[in-house]
Amino acid sequence: MSLKKAHQNAGLSGKTALLLSSWFGIGLMPKAPGTYGTLAALPPAIAMNYFGAFYSGLFLVIFIAISIWASGLSEKLLGRDDPSEVVIDEVAGFLVTMFLLPSFWISFCAGFFMFRFFDILKPYPIKDLERLKGGTGIVLDDLLAGIYANLGVRIFFLFFN
Repeated sequence: MSLKKAHQNAGLSGKTALLLSSWFGIGLMPKAPGTYGTLAALPPAIAMNYFGAFYSGLFLVIFIAISIWASGLSEKLLGRDDPSEVVIDEVAGFLVTMFLLPSFWISFCAGFFMFRFFDILKPYPIKDLERLKGGTGIVLDDLLAGIYANLGVRIFFLFFN
């Protein structure tokens, strides 16, 4: 089912889930919606750097929970497994990538490219997490790609800082 039709048929919680899971429509981009979703994660990633470690962590936990809920409900409403319109998982993964990293342009660039690399390549066990059902499977693989990318950026800074 199309996002527009699913939105028309959904109640308030369904409309909210579709809006959030498409990251306010970014997931409707015709080519590479995951890449655009990652780019659209820059504003909250930058903002998280000003929250401090505790509030950034709290924000991240809440955001991940919302991402799992919105992705799962959107998947049901759209009637497809891991629909391409759902990009909130990329947002959550990029937020994990940038968690507690320095707020420099080089951090964001390295984080972006490393996250996309791990999200697309899906090294072990990322690919296995996609097999989980519902919002959990949609989001968890991106969270692990974000952890790999976060570690990758930290290693990058060990050599190039």
